[in-house]
Amino acid sequence: MTLPLIIYNLSAALFTVLILYFLYRHQDERVVERSVLLAIVELCLLLLGGILFPINGFGRIQLIAWGIFLHFPVYLVGNIAILRHQNKFYTNFLIGIVALILVVSVDAFLIEPQSLEVSRISLNSEKITEPLSIALLADIQTDSPGLYEERVMDLIKAEDPDLILFAGDYLQIMDTDQYQESVSILNRLLIEADLSPPLGSVAVRGNVEKNGWVGIFQGLEVIVVDETQTYDLGPLTITGVDLLDSGNPDLEIPGSEKYHIILGHSPNYSLGEIEGDLLLAGHTHGGQVQLPGIGPIMTLSVVPRSWASGLTEIQQEQFLIVSRGIGLERGYAPRLRFLCHPEVIIIDLLPVETD
Repeated sequence: MTLPLIIYNLSAALFTVLILYFLYRHQDERVVERSVLLAIVELCLLLLGGILFPINGFGRIQLIAWGIFLHFPVYLVGNIAILRHQNKFYTNFLIGIVALILVVSVDAFLIEPQSLEVSRISLNSEKITEPLSIALLADIQTDSPGLYEERVMDLIKAEDPDLILFAGDYLQIMDTDQYQESVSILNRLLIEADLSPPLGSVAVRGNVEKNGWVGIFQGLEVIVVDETQTYDLGPLTITGVDLLDSGNPDLEIPGSEKYHIILGHSPNYSLGEIEGDLLLAGHTHGGQVQLPGIGPIMTLSVVPRSWASGLTEIQQEQFLIVSRGIGLERGYAPRLRFLCHPEVIIIDLLPVETD
């Protein structure tokens, strides 16, 4: 990824300098109109350069992020310097745009990825006889487990849930040796957190896991799901769905007389013939970037975008909850969140109140 990043940034910088030089040499009565036109050209080329670059999808997104958050503001700042004495209203407008981009970038890259939230959801069911609390933790997805993940564990411990469910994607690291080292670190963090829910914990595999991922839960009372299987936990049953099945929109899972929870990594399985009361998933990160009135731009899932985050009633008395996760897409992807805070979900299952 280093070479494409260098090529893109050098090309974008050169093009930006050439456009600004052209604008500087053509300062006449149409300079503002020319500035606007060139801004559109600059932005389009920055976007097209990222989209058309022959690398994977997340790599393209990273290049586009460099274009939007670095090169385009540099172009606008150059315009401000050139036009500051010619059109005060226009230059103030450009200053506002630059300030907005700066605020968004600080929020997206520095603030939101650390702005952990606790989302609380309460559900009632005639199958529940006593209140139960469930913590859903999805997409830790780190390449350097440390203080942030420790804070997540402390938060869950403070909630004192009856059951903890891990929805996959724990570590995203390409180097095998570094991966195994991080497995040990994350395992130690979990042991030190001393999470001991009465009904235990269940963990499924995500799509970024490498061989040896089960070591994350070594020495802990956690049911690690290697293949789709149903477990009786006393007041409820839970089906842990393996990675392949969780991505299958035609999956079939039979029902249970007890309250039945289905836990998978991807929410795709929720489109199948699933006879469960509560379906849980992660994977989407809530899109990681959401826009007002639009929602998530990309979910990497076949479920409707409105299902890709939060609570959805699929049919009467059957609910899907998809977590935004606590981590970030790593590798070639830009490490940002926007209007999509990381979250731990606490689900309260309550009996139906009767007169």
